[in-house]
Parts: sequence; structure tokens; C-alpha cells
Amino acid sequence: MDLETINVLFFSLLFFVAFMYSSVGHGGASGYLALMAFFSFAPEVMRPTALLLNIFVSLTAFIQYYRGGHFSWKLFLPFAVASVPAAFLGGLIIIDARLYKTILGILLLFSVIRLIGLKFNNIEKFKKQNLVWSLIIGAAIGVISGIIGIGGGIILSPVILLLHWGNLKQTAAVSALFILVNSISGMAGLITRGVQMSHNMTWMIVVAFAGGLLGSYFGAMKAGNFFLNTLLAFVLLLASVKLLFT
Repeated sequence: MDLETINVLFFSLLFFVAFMYSSVGHGGASGYLALMAFFSFAPEVMRPTALLLNIFVSLTAFIQYYRGGHFSWKLFLPFAVASVPAAFLGGLIIIDARLYKTILGILLLFSVIRLIGLKFNNIEKFKKQNLVWSLIIGAAIGVISGIIGIGGGIILSPVILLLHWGNLKQTAAVSALFILVNSISGMAGLITRGVQMSHNMTWMIVVAFAGGLLGSYFGAMKAGNFFLNTLLAFVLLLASVKLLFT
């Protein structure tokens, strides 16, 4: 396969990953990491590249879901207050992330199984958010996000839904901003140690931004809850498989 064909395939898949993840309020870092691993990117390039793409895509997702009236500051802030400093610290840590990715992949599999068994369309009774648990969850996700190079939305989304603290679109909106601030914080931690970026970074941002813009508009304005429920489970399953096998 010649270089031009490889580039076309890579950027096509990048657009698809950004579209799919942003439609459920995610930045797509786990997808970008898997995609870069498949195309043999250098390990030292993958983590900062995934975080930078996450920043652009999650920003578009947040704007669309916020415009749609789905965002809740009350739900978001406890997670973010704990996760942002934790993500910065995680970005400073130099460690083999294989164990963390394996654990995360297994946890996501359980989340997928649980999500498939729930009918979020019919949920009418939401539980009051627990502040202490929100802070603990936020901090834990922040550390993992910084270490692995993800925004943490693939963990936060099923947590909010399974605890009945919000509906699908509220969860997507909160996850989008959560991913954005964590990615910025994690990136800041990486920058203090020095980072390397892909030589195609500009085009990667353009393609991911376009996919994220269209995906988030579709998710926030067009898609129904049943579709988003199914798509979220599918996205989490993909993320789990990628984390476990890439």
C-alpha cells in the first residue's frame, strides 16, 4: 500500500472516530490512541497528539450540547474541581500505562453490559448527586486521564448514567466539558516535561475538528435518546476493545 493511500485511509478513519465519539459528547482520545498505534506512530507522539485532538473535538461537542440546553453546571463542577489538578499530576507521571489500560478496558466492558440492560429513555426518577463521591470519582478519573492520555469521558459517562445522576444528553454535555478541561490539564502536565507532535498535526486537527463538529451537531440536535443509548454502548465497547488489545 503506497503512502498516499495510507494517508487517505488514516484521515478517513480519524474523521469517523471524531464523528462517532463527539456525537455522544466524547473527545475520542481512546480511539485516536488505537488508530495511531495501528498506523505505527511513535509512542512518545501518541499521548500528546491524542490530548490535543481531544481538546478541539470536545470543544465542538460541548458548544453544540450547551447550545441545545443540555449542560448542567451543578452536575459538572464537583467532578471537574477534583479532576483538573489530578489530570495535571497524571500528566507528570512517567509510567507504563499497560496495566491502567487493561483495568480501564475491563471496567468499560462491565459498563457496556450494564448500559445495554438499561432503558434510559424511560428513566424518570433521578437520584441526588453525592458530592463526596463526585469528588472521589473526579480525582480518580483525572489521574488515569493524565497518565494514559485521555479526557476521561469514557469513564465518566457510564458512571453518571448508572448512578442515575443525569440523562443521556446531560451526560454527553457534562462529559464534553469534563474531557476538555482534563485534556488541557493533562497536556499542561506533559508540556512541563517536553512533548513531540506528529508532523501531520495541522491536518489531523482540521479533520478531527470537522468530524467532531458534525458528530456533535448530530448528537445534540438530531439524535434521539434510544439511538444515543445504543451508540454510547457501542462507543464504549470499541474503546474497551482498543484499550485491551492495542
